[in-house]
Amino acid sequence: MKYDLLHIQGKPYVLVPLHDYRDLTGKNANADLPENVLDALSAAQDHPVKIIRTHRGMTQAELAKSSGISRPYLTEIETGKKDGSLRAIKALANALNVDMGVLV
Repeated sequence: MKYDLLHIQGKPYVLVPLHDYRDLTGKNANADLPENVLDALSAAQDHPVKIIRTHRGMTQAELAKSSGISRPYLTEIETGKKDGSLRAIKALANALNVDMGVLV
């Protein structure tokens, strides 16, 4: 593999293709998710719950109901205002059919 070396403010950085990054970090463990979802999870521009909920074609109301949490609480988790309790993350993972580790 060949990677590009960048210098930003005098510090060296290696530019790694996203799929290689996922392999290096073990983030390809959820092979049942498509590449575009794995890319979105790795880029971390949105909360993982929102990314997977959208991929599954669920509304916030549907996910909240199936996981047993309130929609406002789900919104706070997706926007990063709250981390979500262990119980809530476990319930969301079950409703989204993913490992809890994907959501944290």
